[in-house]
Amino acid sequence: MMEDVFDFLRAALPWIVMGLLLAVFFASSAGKEKKEETPDNYGTTGMCLGMCFGTAIGTALGNHIGLGISLGMLIGLVVGSSIKKEGQGDDQKE
Repeated sequence: MMEDVFDFLRAALPWIVMGLLLAVFFASSAGKEKKEETPDNYGTTGMCLGMCFGTAIGTALGNHIGLGISLGMLIGLVVGSSIKKEGQGDDQKE
């Protein structure tokens, strides 16, 4: 019986995490339409790095790549969204 619960959680957890990831992503982008100038953040960079680290950790802990990727993306998005980019003007881009 308990093994069935674990099998269900292994199958459903990536979908739940991806749903939470989309909810956080859309919630953060919903307020951007109202403001003309919003500060940038590192959400995309955090997702990319989280996916890489999640894949590595998922592989190291026993072939749980799907869980590692989805959890890594979620954690990377949350951490990256909380770090604001410093304003870069036209003079500082070079």
